[in-house]
Amino acid sequence: MKKRVCVIGAGPSGIAAVKNIREEGVDVVAYDANQDVGGNWIFNEKSSHSSVFETTHIISSKTLSQYEDFPFDSSVADYPSHQELYTYFQSYAKLFDLYRSIKFNTMVQHCKRIDASKWEVTIKQNGIERTEEFTDLVVCNGHHWKPKQPTYPGVFNGEIIHSHQFKKAAPFAGKKVLVIGGGNSACDVAVETSRISKKTSISWRRGYRIVPKFIFGKPSDVFASKIAFIPTAIRNSLSGLIAKLIVGPNRFYGLPKVTHKMGATHPTLNSELLYKIRHGKVHPKGDIHHFDGAKVHFKDGSSEEFDTIIACTGYVLSHPFFDQKFIDYSSGPVPLYLKMFHEAYENLYFIGMFQPLGCIWPGAEQQSKLAALALTGKWKRPKNMKVLCKREVTHPHIKQIDSSRHTITVDFHRFLKDLKKQISMKRKNSP
Repeated sequence: MKKRVCVIGAGPSGIAAVKNIREEGVDVVAYDANQDVGGNWIFNEKSSHSSVFETTHIISSKTLSQYEDFPFDSSVADYPSHQELYTYFQSYAKLFDLYRSIKFNTMVQHCKRIDASKWEVTIKQNGIERTEEFTDLVVCNGHHWKPKQPTYPGVFNGEIIHSHQFKKAAPFAGKKVLVIGGGNSACDVAVETSRISKKTSISWRRGYRIVPKFIFGKPSDVFASKIAFIPTAIRNSLSGLIAKLIVGPNRFYGLPKVTHKMGATHPTLNSELLYKIRHGKVHPKGDIHHFDGAKVHFKDGSSEEFDTIIACTGYVLSHPFFDQKFIDYSSGPVPLYLKMFHEAYENLYFIGMFQPLGCIWPGAEQQSKLAALALTGKWKRPKNMKVLCKREVTHPHIKQIDSSRHTITVDFHRFLKDLKKQISMKRKNSP
């Protein structure tokens, strides 16, 4: 049967998949629920798929976020805004004529693997369901769209939202706001609401390491890339020491002490939070003990009333179009070779389902190139695939805190190197 590939999603990973698979001469169709390419980077003030808000900028620099085949224009900011990124993805899709292969406003409802050469994909378009047949399935649905909701004892009778629903700071003017979390979204939300709220506090259950966006005048990831040749553990220790020398210890800001090594959690890049704290605009709080009406009680014995709680507690890895008995990576390990190949299902590929200490897109682009080679037989699956998949779980690039958030972490530079090695080696050996 002639290859016919289904790509789920037309975000940054999906369009890279369409572009590279089609360049190998394979017929490909992508489905996306949105009205254009860009995924999360299509800003919408209404609650939707998008997790960006009015003032969102990427946390990796343009230098280490761009596609290899489509560099950013020199006029783009070091840390591009969501508007710049949306334009970038549109330009990519136009340049490589991807729109003709993408069906928008189309939801993938269900995917059933029939055998090694057939998938039944049920889609819903304009309110009508129908089933299409494909030989291969490429999953690019992202992992920052299904909110992970926190739970605490008691009842809070104010407003509780997830950061996924936060679109702009304006609705929180004059309110007392509590932000939960110490990751990138939490710190950004705290900074933004502090500009107009009556009071903004931020609750941390443990110490987070805050890394400034610029180190010695260079974007932090660009600076760190200069020492990428150093073994990961040593490099992380050195990076942590430099960051600490620049910003000082957390106790200077009333924040919990960092007890983990650099790299043990995803770093938080923010150059404004600590400034806002020292200027009395953001108020640090400890972990939450319980709710009681409008009052939040903290584990340190303190309590305070709030109007709104914004939970920036991350996302759940989800593939709602698969039966859970078939594949479910929502809480457990993700045993995929190179974070993309399943040990048993040869006609199934995952693109962009990893979390680098850096940007996803360059790695997704290389995964797409490798998937295209695999689809055309130019790259052969290793015979010890089962062992390699297991090793992805037992030998991660970086040893991190045991949580569902850290099941798909990779080292940015090492991951790109591993992918490019496979691509160059197989192309070299191809007839």
